[in-house]
Amino acid sequence: MTDACGCGSDEPRGEDSEDQEPERLWEVSELRFAALAGVFLVAGFVANLLDAPSAVVISLNVAALLIGAWTFVPGTLRRLAKGKIGVGTLMTIAAVGAVLLGEVAEAAMLAFLYSISEGLEEYAVARTRHGLRALLSLVPAEATVLRDGAQVTLSPAELRVGDLLLVRPGERIATDGVIRTGRSALDVSALTGESMPVESSAGDTAYAGSINGTGVLEVEVTSTAEDNSLARIVKIVEAEQSRKGNAQRLADRIAQPLVPGIMILATAIAVTGSLLDDPRTWISRALVVLVAASPCALAISVPVTVVAAIGAASKIGALVKGGAALEALGRIRAVALDKTGTLTRNEPTVVEVVATDGHTPEQVLDVAAALESQSEHPLARAILAAAPDHAAATEVEAITGAGLTGLVTGQTARLGRPGWIDAGNLAARVTAMQEAGATAVLVEHDGTVLGAIAVRDELRPEAREVVARLRSSGYRVAMLTGDNQRTATALATQAGISDVHADLLPEDKSRIIAQMRETSPTAMVGDGVNDAPALATADVGIAMGAMGTDVAIETADVALMGEDLRHLPQTLTHARRSRAIMLQNVGLSLALIAILIPVAAFGILGLAAVVLVHELAEIVVIGNGVRAGRTRPLPPAPPADTQDDAAGQTPAAVAR
Repeated sequence: MTDACGCGSDEPRGEDSEDQEPERLWEVSELRFAALAGVFLVAGFVANLLDAPSAVVISLNVAALLIGAWTFVPGTLRRLAKGKIGVGTLMTIAAVGAVLLGEVAEAAMLAFLYSISEGLEEYAVARTRHGLRALLSLVPAEATVLRDGAQVTLSPAELRVGDLLLVRPGERIATDGVIRTGRSALDVSALTGESMPVESSAGDTAYAGSINGTGVLEVEVTSTAEDNSLARIVKIVEAEQSRKGNAQRLADRIAQPLVPGIMILATAIAVTGSLLDDPRTWISRALVVLVAASPCALAISVPVTVVAAIGAASKIGALVKGGAALEALGRIRAVALDKTGTLTRNEPTVVEVVATDGHTPEQVLDVAAALESQSEHPLARAILAAAPDHAAATEVEAITGAGLTGLVTGQTARLGRPGWIDAGNLAARVTAMQEAGATAVLVEHDGTVLGAIAVRDELRPEAREVVARLRSSGYRVAMLTGDNQRTATALATQAGISDVHADLLPEDKSRIIAQMRETSPTAMVGDGVNDAPALATADVGIAMGAMGTDVAIETADVALMGEDLRHLPQTLTHARRSRAIMLQNVGLSLALIAILIPVAAFGILGLAAVVLVHELAEIVVIGNGVRAGRTRPLPPAPPADTQDDAAGQTPAAVAR
């Protein structure tokens, strides 16, 4: 039971009880007590209709009262012993007062309806938490390990770092690791929300809970079951769920003075009315006021919404760290995007190759790849990927700040920046490559320039669509990057972003985020250590790729668990809707209290009627809060305008 309500047991549950959260209504103890109390209550009502002896009727009603009260009175007494007054205090006083006035049946009805409300709250919270904790059930019950040449079956809890897992087709991976042998497609949809299997081979990371495709894999364990990606996600969320958003703090600020305030009001009604009229009548009305003003609906409305929304967010590939992050995310109106690794893949690719007269692009790539095969330069992987079958190079030497030299087919070869190698009649093409945001290198063989290669970290294919969605939803979009202005502007133009900040150090990003926050709530989306200050400065920090960026996860308030940027607008839309539901619940709860207090004070409704209206309203706010547990698919992407279409043109493809 959530303690935020101040109702029912009012004591936080321990870890053991959390592990046994109810999945069905009948598993909720409060509802079982309520059902039993209801049986006695109905029996008492029937006995009264049949003119049974009053002792029988009273006994049945007392039994109903005691059974129903057991769900909240013990917790209330424990809190009173600690000097804490909660909603359960009001309900207990009202029940005791009704009994003293001889209204045992109404007291029993109060306890019955209140226990139902408590049970429904527990069920709603447990149900929404279950989806998050179910991540741990993605770990298989057994894992096959290769030890001393033999296959050994172990529990995932027994796995050690360095063990070699044997993962057959269709099996789930027991813990995080690195693929050593084999090739397959891994289904990571349950972890990241990505619908397409991810092609994986030797050297790639495999995450706990992933489903292996058709190939047999050998995976070296890199983390234990207690510290793998699934366990980290659950720990982070459960640790952060105690943080409360502004709406929750508002509910608490209202509820805390409301309880003693209503007790003072009820006392004043009882004393003043007794001096002017029948004391029994006004004491009864004072008790009804206590029940009418119960703020339990107010106190439970936001927590239920938060837990439901966070659980739903995890299903669309977003890890939201608690209510504060969720509500702040719903207020966001500006989004700052890092370039490398967020808008782009952080995987430099050859995007264009031009050759001089008498030579071919294949020759240019062949010589370049021969030299780069012995280089650790960041561009080497891109060029080698474009020419996997290439000539051999010898005597390769790196010239700091310039490029590479060596021998290819026995002739001197060079690869390097324009200026170190004269571009000659390729100067205009090289300039065009650079203006398009690419890094250009020239290739020379036997004293002759063969051509130029453009390498660029390309935009994610969905980046342009995501920016269009954000802009159409009313968000201001900016790009923050440490890259040079020319590269940043070229890629931003392709993505449809006009607000570009380049040549930034980490502290510069933080400063710009602070400036953006002065005009509107701002979210920062990044993926690396250099983004950490900006992530912390933003109203909401959003990390890309939660499975692999520990620093970003620790710093950010929200983490997108996959590499698909389309999770961003979907998560923002979900948070905005969830915040609207929170505000609806707070408004409904306050309106309920405002209406019921005068109605009860003037005797328009009696105790049972007020209890019924109040508890039905609680069921309504719980049901409304649970709506936040449903996600909606994104609408079709908005059409890009003509200017954006022109901006989206990419350089010519690699000529082959």
